[in-house]
Amino acid sequence: MPDGQSVIEQLRKQFPEEVLGSGAYQDQHWVEVKLDRLREIALWLRDDESAAFDFLVDVTAVHRPEADPPMEMVYHLYSHVRNDMLRVKAATGDTGPVPTLSEIWRSASWNERETYDMFGIRFDGHPDLRRILMPDDYTDFPLRKEFPLFRG
Repeated sequence: MPDGQSVIEQLRKQFPEEVLGSGAYQDQHWVEVKLDRLREIALWLRDDESAAFDFLVDVTAVHRPEADPPMEMVYHLYSHVRNDMLRVKAATGDTGPVPTLSEIWRSASWNERETYDMFGIRFDGHPDLRRILMPDDYTDFPLRKEFPLFRG
């Protein structure tokens, strides 16, 4: 069974222009991909036998206001067959949009709603994108760097 690095090599062969970077830290592999091909790449990571990432563990974002684009999507994938994890990253604008992966992995639905609620990133095609933790009339996004820590 291939390890994380060989899965990334296969991904680079399948999507040579879309893989922007990759690496590992303490045996945890990551790959950065172009956002406009994220759905295709996600389908390949789920369906190809060499990858077999059958479970999306988490979706989150990193807000770097000084970067262009300022948001980085982060997806944590797990393969039960290979007992392996992969972190997939894709840069996006301040509020997205990002294609939903909820039709690929059902767990993405809840995670994308949480990412929307905390960061303000919109997911195109999401079946129920609305606040999940904060009140409906809340105007801020608590995990963004500009979120006010104190009001007074």
